[in-house]
Amino acid sequence: MKIIPVIDLKDGVVVHAQQGIREQYQPICTQLCQSPDIYRVIEAFLGIYNFDTMYIADLNAITQQGNHEHLISEVLAFFPQLVFWIDSGYQRVKKYPGNYLPVLGSECFSDETVLELNAFNNHFILSLDYSMSKELGAKSLFSNPDLWPDKIIIMTLNRVGSGQGPDLDKLKRFCRQYPLKHFIAAGGIRNTGDLQALKEVGIKQALIASALHSGAISPKDIKNL
Repeated sequence: MKIIPVIDLKDGVVVHAQQGIREQYQPICTQLCQSPDIYRVIEAFLGIYNFDTMYIADLNAITQQGNHEHLISEVLAFFPQLVFWIDSGYQRVKKYPGNYLPVLGSECFSDETVLELNAFNNHFILSLDYSMSKELGAKSLFSNPDLWPDKIIIMTLNRVGSGQGPDLDKLKRFCRQYPLKHFIAAGGIRNTGDLQALKEVGIKQALIASALHSGAISPKDIKNL
């Protein structure tokens, strides 16, 4: 099981994501890191474990209220040893830094724009976004696997930071229906028990923030995984 730490950026700082209610997200101050500065947060994650990949959600870009493009570019240059999965809302193909992998979320695409994904030539990660059981964004993305790259995040926004546990039924269904794809769990993961349950349904990667910040998943746990 590979853990990918999550960083949610809003208005220049790292915030605590909870249940997809983005207007209520507050700067983090946790057991792991008392500062919401993105550099401090990344260093704190690296203090837990020598992660090689991290996920950044630019919430301003996703909600079309500005963006953190300059800050993210600086972070990528400062940590060249890390690969960053970047969700910055609606994105077009461009020349990306070598350690930048775009995450394209269904909530930011429509059925009119979804064919633009073909231009990425599978060099992206798709995020199929849900709130409760509702599919967000382009409906055709959920029903047409021909549009999918190899790696797909199943993002259940209402479970993010909630402590509810992952949506195992949904993840299990995707793994069974599309066994050649690599699905990534996101939302609600609380502890190593959840990670073990995910592994049993066929998930090999998980996006995690809260359980790392709280210490519910420890350095020893990660090494054992």
